[in-house]
Amino acid sequence: MTLPTLLHRRRLLLASTAAIALAACGKRQPKAQALPAEATVLALGDSLTQGVGAKAGEAWPTLLAERTGWDVINAGISGDTSAQALDRLPDLLEEHAPALVVVSIGGNDFLRQMSADAAQANIRRICQQAKDSGAQVLLVAVPQFSLIAAGTGSLSDHPLYATLAKELQLPLLEGAWAEVLSKPQWRSDQVHANAEGYAHFNAKLLDFARQHGWLA
Repeated sequence: MTLPTLLHRRRLLLASTAAIALAACGKRQPKAQALPAEATVLALGDSLTQGVGAKAGEAWPTLLAERTGWDVINAGISGDTSAQALDRLPDLLEEHAPALVVVSIGGNDFLRQMSADAAQANIRRICQQAKDSGAQVLLVAVPQFSLIAAGTGSLSDHPLYATLAKELQLPLLEGAWAEVLSKPQWRSDQVHANAEGYAHFNAKLLDFARQHGWLA
């Protein structure tokens, strides 16, 4: 093989390697911005965010505020579906202007056997509206819930959350609710955590926040 041919092949290899590297960089998610103490965090959800099954002050948003110094707004309403949370969101964003929105919604859609496609569309809009407001977004996976699955301890995340996290390039906290609600010692009933369960969920959330860069 002649020297000009070798040089030509080397240039092609270098160009190909550079193109692959650039493409990989383009797919990388941007690093999270650390949140200072007193930053406003909006916790959007249903009864699991409100803290049903535990005493006042034992819901995970309260525990998160105590551990971080963030101003965590508990916007969890028992019984809320993804559509109802979506309806509430614009006013919440306008009122609180959060730096971070934690989205943990969908369980009531699954319990009521509502359309998973509709839930996915609603949660997509929730996340997009939060991003458009300038907030960072943390998506929390909710189990593919049924009373039978809860009773047998065989809960697992609904796949729509992984799909949305990939599509919207969002950080996704996986498995936390499924783990809590699969263990009788961490539940107040079949569909709600107790104080220990909320504390365990909060510990998982804190670890994730540190790994992702929101906490030093």
